[in-house]
Amino acid sequence: MPSFASDVKNALSRTDAERDCCRTAELAALLRMGASMVTDGEHGLGLRFETTSAAVARRVIRLLRAMDAALATSVAMERTPQLRRRTYIVNIAAGEGVTPLLTRLGFLTGGEALRTGTDVQLLRRKCCRAAYLRGAFLGGGSVNRPEARCHLEITAKSAALGRALHTLLRRLHFPVGLTDRRETYVVYLKESDAVMDFLALIGAEEAAEEIEVARNLKEVRAQVNRLVNVETANLQRAVDAAADQLAAIERLAAAGRLAALSEDLCETAEMRRAHPEISMAELAALCHISKSGMSHRLRKIRAMAEEV
Repeated sequence: MPSFASDVKNALSRTDAERDCCRTAELAALLRMGASMVTDGEHGLGLRFETTSAAVARRVIRLLRAMDAALATSVAMERTPQLRRRTYIVNIAAGEGVTPLLTRLGFLTGGEALRTGTDVQLLRRKCCRAAYLRGAFLGGGSVNRPEARCHLEITAKSAALGRALHTLLRRLHFPVGLTDRRETYVVYLKESDAVMDFLALIGAEEAAEEIEVARNLKEVRAQVNRLVNVETANLQRAVDAAADQLAAIERLAAAGRLAALSEDLCETAEMRRAHPEISMAELAALCHISKSGMSHRLRKIRAMAEEV
């Protein structure tokens, strides 16, 4: 069964980036997250991109072809039986078109490959920042299902990229955290509002709405549970109080003291014995007095029983 994160990535992979600058920013982030450079002495530089999502692999190919239709790309799939996982590998063959692509993405400067670093030149526009974060999420992101505790994270392979993503999200006013985990660097969001805002920013509005609906449902359930707990506690207190009142009345009866009670107290004792399950308010209504009046009568009965 596909995970919620997989569903989000599948939906994001079908979105259209209308501007060239946004496609460039998204592709740069995707390749930063999952690509490695390969060299061919005869043909120059090439790229190898790995992902566990077929939709993301298709997305990378579409973005590459949008930037340069002449690029030679191919896809392969590898199985890992132990982990029951498939890895999709997008190969960009070494050739004349790769170097201009890498230069445009900011991966080359002065003919030397840049494995890590920031992509400041690609993030000048708001739309490009959103596209870059979408690419980062597609390349290494995950998010918990709506019913679970809210948590979204992006796993970067290098400290430089992790810090760059952390800085970008901080500048966009997200309450983001950064930690290292097994030689990777994880940028994460835990607050539900922040997770929903992030998903909406990168174009996953439906996923954000699902989390909102699930959160509202959890709040309603919690409120209902609180009300049920309060009602149960009140009922238990009423049952305990009625049991104490009956015990006092029976003590007086055993001592032959009921007949000596006043008319009002005698009526109260008879009503309580006849209706042991009802609340004090209901007992007061049967005797046509106020609740405070009934409480006063019952206190007198208990006091007399304590004397016995």
